[in-house]
Amino acid sequence: KNIIAEVNRISSVDEIHFEGNSELIENIGKDMDRAFIEEVKKLVLSHEAIARHHDIKMVYTPIHGTSITLVPDALKAIGFTNIIRVPEQDVISGDFPTVISPNPEEPAALDLAIKKAIATDAELVMATDPDGDRIGTAIRDNEGNFILVNGNQTMLIYLYYIMTRREELGLLTGKEYVVKTIVTTELVRAIADKKGIELFDCYTGFKWIADIIRKNEGVKKYIGGGEESYGFLAGEFVRDKDSVSACTLFAEIAAWAKDKGKSMYQLLEDIYLEYGYSKEVGISLVRTGKEGADEIEAMMKKFRTNPMETLGGSPVTLIKDFARLEAIDFIRNEQVALEMPTTSNVLQYFTEEGTKLSIRPSGTEPKIKFYIEVKGSARSREELAQAEEEANSKINAIRQELGI
Repeated sequence: KNIIAEVNRISSVDEIHFEGNSELIENIGKDMDRAFIEEVKKLVLSHEAIARHHDIKMVYTPIHGTSITLVPDALKAIGFTNIIRVPEQDVISGDFPTVISPNPEEPAALDLAIKKAIATDAELVMATDPDGDRIGTAIRDNEGNFILVNGNQTMLIYLYYIMTRREELGLLTGKEYVVKTIVTTELVRAIADKKGIELFDCYTGFKWIADIIRKNEGVKKYIGGGEESYGFLAGEFVRDKDSVSACTLFAEIAAWAKDKGKSMYQLLEDIYLEYGYSKEVGISLVRTGKEGADEIEAMMKKFRTNPMETLGGSPVTLIKDFARLEAIDFIRNEQVALEMPTTSNVLQYFTEEGTKLSIRPSGTEPKIKFYIEVKGSARSREELAQAEEEANSKINAIRQELGI
């Protein structure tokens, strides 16, 4: 906030001191790296599993970014010995010569790493973005083919593991909590509720997760949090999404799952079987210029003033309007206040069968974003494919209703 205020005080380019002052630069050396990795090591919950499965083959790529300086060392520090690199992408370069986009959310960004994993018979792939805060992953399915794990699924795996493992070790004291953004899958809530762990919802952006951590310092214990856009924070010694500890955690979970005779894919299946199947999609509509901005504003107004009564054939039971910080509960027939630190132009619909629709304009681009989450159920691994088909049908029906 203070930095933004200083920037806003500048009224002319003549006020900017381009020459700089090198005496103000403090170089941070390897001591900081070592201190950081020591904190990462403290997050490990499954030392024995890592020791037994230290040689899991894993491919790691920084996609030409800065995490090459820390992720391999951090993985080795917690005990892993078979880290396979993608040499072409180890080179730090702002030109990102081997990819169209270095975004780990984009499947093409992981192409080289997956090819390397196939060639070396690796079990998992981890890719970090250029500035080292987000992680994209790929795991083998039950047929041995690599599939990409999306941001919601990664969040589920992380938080399920952290909560379950702490429960196994007797490390739950009643003061622990986890955090997710309001557009992230509600399955996180189902896991937290079953295990008696407090869950905080916050707006998109890690500054809001950091704000919750700050407010609970010395009172409660943060054990993990993140968002559907591939960001996660496992510890509170940094206050932003961190791909380094996310990579070590992902590898640790792979070892823990293997110790139980499962693959990472089967672990994800087990989460769905225990807590219900969930499918999430994000759709962005681009509307440029003043006309586009007016159209986005009109769309938000329509969804507020003429709310939908059903979504995908399921009655709407709750509407949350974060611009007004109020919710309408149609089951209890009451209006309730939303406890958030500030307002935000986000609207959410919840239905009787568990569908969630979130709508918000982008704060940085000429877009309006729709996040659709639908629920399903399956009693066996074999039924999960049918649950996914039904979920896709629901999503398509909702998209038709919305005209997107």
